[in-house]
Amino acid sequence: MATISHPAFRILVEEFGACDEYYNEMINAGSLINDGPFEKYYIDPYPVPEKLVWQLTGHDCARMVQAAQRLLELPGIGLDINMGCSAPDVYKTGAGIGWMLRPVEETREMICEVGKVLASYNQNYPENKKRFSVKLRLGDENFTDEGFYSFCDMLVDAGVELLTLHPRTKKEKLSRPPRYAYCQKLSERYKSAGVKIYLNGNIKDKASAEYALAACPDISGIMISRASVQKPWIFYQINSEKSKEIKVDMEKICYDYIKNVEEYQPAEFYKTRLQRFFTYFCMNFQFAHYAQTRFVNAAEKGNDVLREEIRDFFEKCPEEKIKIYK
Repeated sequence: MATISHPAFRILVEEFGACDEYYNEMINAGSLINDGPFEKYYIDPYPVPEKLVWQLTGHDCARMVQAAQRLLELPGIGLDINMGCSAPDVYKTGAGIGWMLRPVEETREMICEVGKVLASYNQNYPENKKRFSVKLRLGDENFTDEGFYSFCDMLVDAGVELLTLHPRTKKEKLSRPPRYAYCQKLSERYKSAGVKIYLNGNIKDKASAEYALAACPDISGIMISRASVQKPWIFYQINSEKSKEIKVDMEKICYDYIKNVEEYQPAEFYKTRLQRFFTYFCMNFQFAHYAQTRFVNAAEKGNDVLREEIRDFFEKCPEEKIKIYK
């Protein structure tokens, strides 16, 4: 998640029971190999380097290979190629889902070359083997089952060990139910090959997670994005077998998050990181739009102004300070 998947957010999730893996916000291959001024912040693995999956984006094969070599020097689970981002400013450059839209020979070349880098690394460092994965969608609006499965076969043949599928097309928005059946079909298709499938899309609580697992009993994992920003305790809720109460100090979270953003992000990033977080987190409040408007506008003026707005909000709405969740 752009502007979200950084140390400050991982610290917050860890405090509420954590999750199994963290995908960082997309790393641009060109910026990484050119030593961009902010790249050190994108590749900061704190606080759980052993759980990091490095998500790489870019449009040029040679740069993707070079960036992969750099990322393999870092700790973590492995390397993920993003072929799922459908933001116009990303795919129009050929990155993100752009890899699914261009001639398949070009995508095959990139995946094979990056796969060779990982294979070489794993051969040299078998005790620290890194996983090769791809996040993708169904494709463009005119996709066919035959074309989609053929594309996935190409990825697997090139050494990809995990596919995370957001089962929507390039243009389909969140209002369109994800087609979970494709996740189950992929699981069945590659079960004998040992390739894992993760499901992504519309998981927002324990009930929706159970629904997805019932629809796709053979998947190996669930990826959660926006809902985890609103409710960083969602992983604990889904994993808990008992109906336990979670007492959440909402005001403390607000202050702690600002402090951690200040500690682990450059000043140039404060505004965007805080505005994005509070846009989702404020959805927990009864007067969500009121809180969103005030917090987002305050972040535009600086962190001290934001802290004052938070203090004023909880003084006016004391019932919002402590939330009890099951």
